[in-house]
Amino acid sequence: MILHVDIDCFFASAHRINNPDLENIPIAVGGRSNLGIFGTNNQIKEISKIQGAFTSSFISQNKNQSFDEYYKDKDGKIRGIITTSSYEARAYGVKTAMSIAEALRTCPSLKVLIPNYPLYHKLSKQLKDILEDELPLIEQFSIDEFFGDLHGWIKDEDAKGFAVNLKQRIQQELGLPVSIGLAPSKWIAKLCTSYAKPFGVKYLKACEVDAFIQNIPIKKFVGIGKAYQEKLAKYHIQTLGDIKDQKRLFDSWGKNGKKLYARICGDDKEEIIRKQERKSISLVRTFDGLKSRTELKRRIAILCRHLSFLCFKENKNPTSYSLHIKYHYNSEEKASKITNRLFSELILKEEALRLLEKIDKHPQYEVVQVGINLSNFLEKKSTTLDLLNYTKDKERAKFSKSLQELRERFGVDIIKNASEL
Repeated sequence: MILHVDIDCFFASAHRINNPDLENIPIAVGGRSNLGIFGTNNQIKEISKIQGAFTSSFISQNKNQSFDEYYKDKDGKIRGIITTSSYEARAYGVKTAMSIAEALRTCPSLKVLIPNYPLYHKLSKQLKDILEDELPLIEQFSIDEFFGDLHGWIKDEDAKGFAVNLKQRIQQELGLPVSIGLAPSKWIAKLCTSYAKPFGVKYLKACEVDAFIQNIPIKKFVGIGKAYQEKLAKYHIQTLGDIKDQKRLFDSWGKNGKKLYARICGDDKEEIIRKQERKSISLVRTFDGLKSRTELKRRIAILCRHLSFLCFKENKNPTSYSLHIKYHYNSEEKASKITNRLFSELILKEEALRLLEKIDKHPQYEVVQVGINLSNFLEKKSTTLDLLNYTKDKERAKFSKSLQELRERFGVDIIKNASEL
């Protein structure tokens, strides 16, 4: 049996811990793009103890801010979107990704809370610790979702009782309500969890899979997004049960089609994935339209400083740098540079600015997003490094390392590039 654990309304539930005033009322947690990174004031930032594409590497606390201070801009307009809402709020029609302004119109009694990212990361780590104590093999799928392998550990007939006890332990120790799905395969277990909510357990035997999926809408299954839904609609496929009868069609779509079909039918035999080596490090920020290229370059320098610190923390030497920008009208430009030079903050900044000159084909347009991705990590002493520039790069890397050591002690904002000020 594979077990899937999902925290019910995670961010909202986190705020309810030891706060009875928030119980049984419609609440939601909003979010805005984290632009504090570009501010001139020093911020207290933490490095997250959990890793994955689902979470930010840097987390900061929005201490002592009111609703108006966090969500309203200088013109008094409410900004931001809903990231999580309680079941009470969902009953009014409040949904994830809805603008906060629309959510308040939909539910005037809605209490919108300011996010507390350090708390969410702390609780996620504590939940992981509990699961590692209970199970020999787990996989963190998102900040609030985990898979666990019960094979050879818990008998199938005891799996549901184990899940009920696990759910109760998490509630008692963390104050978090979770729902748990149990099935013979990984993705059917995840599907089961959505039918266990709220605060329940859904157990499915192998012989029950076909009947279970028969009338479930295709949009309920992870991996079937809008594009796939439109594609399937052309074949009059509306439910997972319809897919079960279309093996030949999915086989004709190649490797990805075959994989999706196997997942839906519970025949994928995909294993729980242990922690994998990180393949890339990136930072992306979205903001109001920005026309000044001087300010854009300043923001790129700030992203380079933070990325350099992350590479230092993880002892990574990236050889592939990628920069992308998005203009106000959603057109995007991106480019990459592959190098075998020894990594340093200065080289990253130089290469990022060169990439900007290359891709900024519409300097009269406002930019609304910028992101940098670092990948293709080499060992520090790799023989494939650029030997012609090695001596100069080694001195730069040594200086960069000294900066990062100071930042590790006193914070990533303690030493900044002059171009940032």
